[in-house]
Amino acid sequence: MRLTEFKDHQRELHYFQLRIGIAGVFVLAAFSLLLLRFVYLQIVQYDYYRTKAEDNRISIVPIIPNRGLILDRNGTVLARNYAAYTLEISPGKVNDLEQTINELGGVVEIRASDRARFKRLMIEAKGAISLPIRTRLTDEEVAKFAVNSYRFPGVDIQARLFRQYPLNDLASHVTGYIGRINDRDVVRIDKAGLTANYKGTDHIGKTGLEQSYEGELHGVTGYEQVEVDSAGRGVRTLSRTSPTPGNNLVLTLDIKLQQVAEQAFGDNRGALVAIEPATGGILAFVSKPGFDPNLFVDGIDPASWDELNTSEDRPMVNRALAGTYPPGSTFKPYMALAALELRKRTPQQTINDQGYYQFGGHRFRDDKPGGHGVVDMYKSIVQSCDTYYYILGNDLGIDNIARFIGQFGLGAKTGIDVEGEATGVLPSQEWKRKRFKNPEQQKWYPGETISVGIGQGYNAYTPLQMAQAIAAIANNGVMYRPHLVNYIESIGSGERDLVEPSIARSIKLKPENLEFIKRALEGVNIEGTGARAFANAEYTSAGKTGTAQVVAIKQNEKYDEKRVAERHRDHALFIAFAPLESPKIALAVVVENAGFGARAAAPIARQVLDFYLLGKQLAPPAIEGPGDESYD
Repeated sequence: MRLTEFKDHQRELHYFQLRIGIAGVFVLAAFSLLLLRFVYLQIVQYDYYRTKAEDNRISIVPIIPNRGLILDRNGTVLARNYAAYTLEISPGKVNDLEQTINELGGVVEIRASDRARFKRLMIEAKGAISLPIRTRLTDEEVAKFAVNSYRFPGVDIQARLFRQYPLNDLASHVTGYIGRINDRDVVRIDKAGLTANYKGTDHIGKTGLEQSYEGELHGVTGYEQVEVDSAGRGVRTLSRTSPTPGNNLVLTLDIKLQQVAEQAFGDNRGALVAIEPATGGILAFVSKPGFDPNLFVDGIDPASWDELNTSEDRPMVNRALAGTYPPGSTFKPYMALAALELRKRTPQQTINDQGYYQFGGHRFRDDKPGGHGVVDMYKSIVQSCDTYYYILGNDLGIDNIARFIGQFGLGAKTGIDVEGEATGVLPSQEWKRKRFKNPEQQKWYPGETISVGIGQGYNAYTPLQMAQAIAAIANNGVMYRPHLVNYIESIGSGERDLVEPSIARSIKLKPENLEFIKRALEGVNIEGTGARAFANAEYTSAGKTGTAQVVAIKQNEKYDEKRVAERHRDHALFIAFAPLESPKIALAVVVENAGFGARAAAPIARQVLDFYLLGKQLAPPAIEGPGDESYD
């Protein structure tokens, strides 16, 4: 018997309708969500997404401002800008960087130094959008690349402004240089809240005035709103905010005087600072040897960088600002003035110099064998008698010396308007306690005072400090803060922001004491250790020679520079101002390892003073050679 299956149609219809209902609810919910999302995006978030769309359509392009110029007091340009083409690679858009550079070399010459510099920039400028592989392209090179540009995605020709230092290494430590912005610069820019102002800027001041006056020189970045297509190509400019050029720096520096001073050094290492006593304006600021700041503009190649940094002559050190030297006998006029002001000596008091001073079982020798005989204060300065100051140093005591001479700014930063200044050392008992940790080393010994008395021992000052100190003597105790910038000039308005002379300190000195010291310094150049260098000078001047020991010699051993390694020989120093009656210029000269100040430093000072005061460059005076009898 066959069974017949019966279907429950009613039940199946029920389940079907249930499934339809669930599906309908699901579809309705989905469309509701889509509707809500549509309302959210089109109404609630309308302004946000409209802005985003505009951002995609509009590109904000920074316009780099022209960097301000640096000029000397007479308008000679020390740093300027010029436009040139560069061949730049965007590393993020290039698949095989090495291959691309190799193929580029078949179109445009790419030297090994260009490759090395590019690799250095890749390390220093992480995250940079594009980096130059070649700079300063010729018109022919630009045309050759333009024809082949389709072969090199991620490589472009860019028109850039370049910094140029037309005088090369002349005054290089004054101007300093600019270089590409690195990670450390980015951190400083962010901390200063200047990120927006450096958009599109690749370079920043690294040293000298370029660094210290970066805020004035850089200017304000401008912007263009450019409409772009889907490929990111510009279609049209919608609006433009012009950049504000950086301000010009006009210096107190006289570049012709600077050139005379640098040439006077010849191949010698050293420094010279010349100051206008009545204002503190720097007239010449020499550090020899210098360097060519143009090497740094594009990013210095490793070979040149290694040469500069490994050179025994240390051309990157600003000796005038950061070099510290014992002052030698140029310290003696301040010692004599301290003795007069503190009533420890009168000008007439004498000593009998037999060629040495015996103290504590140690014989402190005078530079002149047999001594100077009977010596008063005038003769002690004019003939530079060490024995006189051995005794005086012991009588004054180290703390009296430090307190009095500290008034002249020795051993303290001058506050000059350029970064990197060294402090130097004006020794005292307190200084030694802070300097050393060992209690035995912290103790001050009387013999150390005797060495300090002739400008040796722990004494260490910058040429800038020495120049400021002698300028204070020339200006009757009124000491001005040294400055390199005379005024800041706005390119747009032409307005000039003058750097007003600033008095750092007024030292209270008895006029008769100051006058005596000045006359003794005049005597140095007439009948003393500076007489040969200043023979037949057409103006009155004050000066003091100095010789600073570099390496200590054994007791009772005579110093013979012919038998000493060149870099262990004494430094030569000279301080001066002129004219004596109304000083217009004061200076300090240090010539490293050159021996007696009378032989090496005084002639440089003479050439500088002759040029500045007489307006002409005279032949240097005849000076005795190494080994001739000359003291200080």
